[in-house]
Amino acid sequence: MKPLIAAIALIILSACSADPGSEAWCSTMQEKSKGDWTADDTMTYGKHCLLDSQTIGSEDWCDDLKDKDKGDWTTDETKNYAKHCVI
Repeated sequence: MKPLIAAIALIILSACSADPGSEAWCSTMQEKSKGDWTADDTMTYGKHCLLDSQTIGSEDWCDDLKDKDKGDWTTDETKNYAKHCVI
């Protein structure tokens, strides 16, 4: 039973945090000292935050994904589209 409770807690906590590459995450990272960034933070910021069309959840990102064949969507793209573009 304890693993189930831990899994539920993890899901709830992860739902409260900003997804890496999302507008909220990019904004938080801009305020954070670059010295505190991890290598993954730097790569994600560069990939998703420098160009609005790549920022997960931005209008451009949602439009670009809408135009992409849904069979080519990754699991993360599907999850992020539902979370940021539909809801």
